[in-house]
Amino acid sequence: MRYALDALTQVRRELARPLASGKLECVACAHRCKLAEGARGVCLVRFREGDGLRVPWGYTGGVAVDPIEKKPFFHLLPGARALSFGMLGCDMKCSYCQNWFTSQALRDDEATTEAIPTSPEALVAAAQRYRCPIITSTYNEPLITAEWAHDVFALAKEHGIAGTFVSNGHATPEALDYLADVLVGYKVDLKSFNAENYRKLGGKLEAVKETIQLLWEKGIWCEVVTLVVPTFNDSDQELAAIAEFLASVSPDIPWHVTAFHPDYKMTDPPATPVATLLRACEIGRRAGLHFVYAGNLPGRVGEWENTRCPACNTTLVARWGFEVLENRITPEGTCPSCHTPIPGRWQLVPVPA
Repeated sequence: MRYALDALTQVRRELARPLASGKLECVACAHRCKLAEGARGVCLVRFREGDGLRVPWGYTGGVAVDPIEKKPFFHLLPGARALSFGMLGCDMKCSYCQNWFTSQALRDDEATTEAIPTSPEALVAAAQRYRCPIITSTYNEPLITAEWAHDVFALAKEHGIAGTFVSNGHATPEALDYLADVLVGYKVDLKSFNAENYRKLGGKLEAVKETIQLLWEKGIWCEVVTLVVPTFNDSDQELAAIAEFLASVSPDIPWHVTAFHPDYKMTDPPATPVATLLRACEIGRRAGLHFVYAGNLPGRVGEWENTRCPACNTTLVARWGFEVLENRITPEGTCPSCHTPIPGRWQLVPVPA
């Protein structure tokens, strides 16, 4: 079956692996689709053509200037603006997706977002024009459009602009190796710690865990988000399992627990209560995580929006929702009171005029 989006593709080979069977393995995401000639991957936007893969290139499904806190990144250039762009499609099928108009394109007839032709040069120029030191691939799953993101980020890097991913983390080691030289930050959605729940969403828990471990080992700044959904992943046992896993990788990984609201095909569970987020934060703290944040309920979660020094408890970055009210972290990335180094990327990257 052909789609209109097929016209906005390039043949690429960076993430294609030939197999003895004659098929090509796509290693952009953890599905590792094995494709005969003309076959499409689970995402539907990547398909085989000859000895390469036709992959999305040369368009966006939307562009915006956002605060970096909206991604959310709390330890990456606080208060900076990010030029955010997305494409269409996803390798998963979350029933509560809040970006389903873009992510579920080609799967859902009601996902009607259109593709807008553009180029890496145009996106980087826009980042410069709007004084954005960061450029972010978001809105859909960026792994399935990794070649496009790589081209955009490589050009952005030449101009001192940092590339970041907002992703489900359902990656492969090969994809992370391919992206490592152009990625400064990577936000991972760790949606559950239950393998069966992940299968229902269309992914593999072990692949996401491996992604988090590899990002930390490679020195790509990583922050993790868990959307806390009542009756789905909000038990003490599951939240503790997530927090303990993250702490085992590094207690310095920021963990954002964010509030769910009914959306897309998941309209039965109620919105996440404030008390649930506060409970999740306390669980994260008991597990040994140094930086736990509660999101999507600005002004209602107390100090859990702020960054505090893990050594002396000084408030370093005060926030209200996506707004930075005060940033006291020194230019060297330390606490001004006790001089403890604070993990993150704190220096703004200069954007050429």
